[in-house]
Amino acid sequence: MLSTLQALAYPAPGETPTDLQLVILHGWGASAADLAGLAPYLQLTNTAMVFPDAPLPHPQVPGGRMWYGFPAAYDFRTPPDFEAQADLQTSRQQLTVWLADLADTSQIPLERTVLAGFSQGGAMTLDVGGQLPLAGQICLSGYLHGTARPPMSPRPLLMVHGSFDPVVPIEQAHRARAALDQQGQPVTFQELPMGHEVTPQTLQIMAGFCEDLRQTL
Repeated sequence: MLSTLQALAYPAPGETPTDLQLVILHGWGASAADLAGLAPYLQLTNTAMVFPDAPLPHPQVPGGRMWYGFPAAYDFRTPPDFEAQADLQTSRQQLTVWLADLADTSQIPLERTVLAGFSQGGAMTLDVGGQLPLAGQICLSGYLHGTARPPMSPRPLLMVHGSFDPVVPIEQAHRARAALDQQGQPVTFQELPMGHEVTPQTLQIMAGFCEDLRQTL
């Protein structure tokens, strides 16, 4: 299966020496450009950042993208179970292929790649990332699609979630953390007094996580 995901890169490939690659997945109805604007504020050393667009157009947001649709009236008050959705299965396959292709084209192996995501992108990070030999994962305001699976290799995982998140309630993050821990995936968990957003404090925590990881690789 060929991957057709489009992506933005920061900095441009080859501009600086690279020790680490950070891939960040956007949320439902957003796009790569929405998150790419945050790249300069992370101030990461010798780290390439890549922001792919989800493969599906959003039905209500002009220019928005999504990894899959949500069931009618779904509000995250019950545990999600999206496994049967064909659009999720397609996006999962495309993202997996794209990440493998990215490792080849960037010449940065998956073992030196961190996969991160916000909201629906965070859910994709937990879903796809655990089944790849990544250096690490970051889930921002995310959730599990369904049953947690054990990671294919050891790696650190950072979860950041807002105590007052009105979209994905904090209980979903607590549930995901417990399920991942049961599968042998230790989680560094940060609960912040914020809503469904990426704040300067969130960026600072992400940057510290990536820099600590870069120095150990």
